[in-house]
Amino acid sequence: MPKFLKFDKNKVAIIGCGKVGMSTAFALVQQGIPNELMLMSRCKEKAEGEKLDLEHGMSFLKHITITATESYEDLKDSDVVIFTAGAAQKPGETRLDLVDKNKAIIHDAIPKIVKYAPNAIIIIVANPVDILTYEAYKIAGLPKGRIFGSGTTLDTSRFRFHLSEELKVNPKSIHAYILGEHGDTSFPAIAGATVGGQSLLSMPDFTEEKVQACYKKTRDAAYKIIEAKGATYYAIATATAKLVENILTDSKKIFPVSIPLHGFYGYHGVSLSVPCVIGRNGVEQSIEIKLSWEEKQMLEKSVTTLKKYL
Repeated sequence: MPKFLKFDKNKVAIIGCGKVGMSTAFALVQQGIPNELMLMSRCKEKAEGEKLDLEHGMSFLKHITITATESYEDLKDSDVVIFTAGAAQKPGETRLDLVDKNKAIIHDAIPKIVKYAPNAIIIIVANPVDILTYEAYKIAGLPKGRIFGSGTTLDTSRFRFHLSEELKVNPKSIHAYILGEHGDTSFPAIAGATVGGQSLLSMPDFTEEKVQACYKKTRDAAYKIIEAKGATYYAIATATAKLVENILTDSKKIFPVSIPLHGFYGYHGVSLSVPCVIGRNGVEQSIEIKLSWEEKQMLEKSVTTLKKYL
């Protein structure tokens, strides 16, 4: 069981009771992460039904107090607010196709979140996550690190999984990131990637071509899953629950999450994913890892692409 900080209520609120929001709620409950879980939906009846369904498993789990609401006022005293509300990506759409619809939702929601939960860490999960993270940051007026997006945390997990299949090594022992946009201009940061302390590219029988094949599977994963079953939600829920746990335990672990850049490799005025230390204050620092010249060019492409939508 994770060891949590004593001064926190460990209250987590989820805004949006769609597939991603409720898969995240299920992951949090299964892992016993919060003491209190608040489910917020425009339709309180739906939130009440989801609450009851989760509560019926409590005899097998750590007890968690679950509430259902349609009111932002109930966000009071939340330690973490997870924002999943918004239009979902449909077959044939890119994440960037959702910009206008979901920007409007962010502009309505963020001031209310800040009003009623001024001390909470806010995690943006809705897509396009990089655009919405930067919009939320501008609106909220909170200190750096208090708002961040799930970014390429999931992409990185997918990438490590595909690498692990090639290497026959547990993905937890592979340290390689997907950075940049959570989308089509993401890129694998290979220059500094390691497996058990050994350079990824120096592993026996492993080549740049195999790395790129693993990346292609990673980049195209969402499209494949959405085409097959309509949406992705289990893996992003697992990733988001892990981010919440590491905030509440003040772990100082490193995850690739989307943050507003303040000079990272010289860039400003955009949010995208870079390696970040996660703790009780949210993102506590970003890490400028080694990037090759080609990777720096790919980072610039992500920046340029995303700025078109800001």
